[in-house]
Amino acid sequence: QVQLKESGGGLAQAGGSLRLSCAASGGTVNNYYMGWFRQGPGEEREFVASISWRDGSTYYRDSVKGRFTISRNSAGNTTYLQMNNLKPEDTSVYYCVADRVVLPGNFWRLLDYWGQGTQVTVSL
Repeated sequence: QVQLKESGGGLAQAGGSLRLSCAASGGTVNNYYMGWFRQGPGEEREFVASISWRDGSTYYRDSVKGRFTISRNSAGNTTYLQMNNLKPEDTSVYYCVADRVVLPGNFWRLLDYWGQGTQVTVSL
């Protein structure tokens, strides 16, 4: 059973940066997409970014394009989300996800493996 564990969340000021990490264990995710969703209080969980296992293609929601960068280590079992120029509206719990396909149109409840989430808070 694949387990995902996030780290790197915390508090940042607007305009600052944070880097999230997500490590997979308990099974291989080498042929899985990995990605990030986020969920604010009272809001639906939303897609943030994902990366393909096949060719390293990356996908982002429009509001984070040019500010966030997703990457993956060479072993394929850890993904990173570098978040620059953070805004207060980026404040959310960020969840790591892995599945055979993770794309912007995916409904989050249908995706297989999730981490427990890490809080990101951006202050003015």
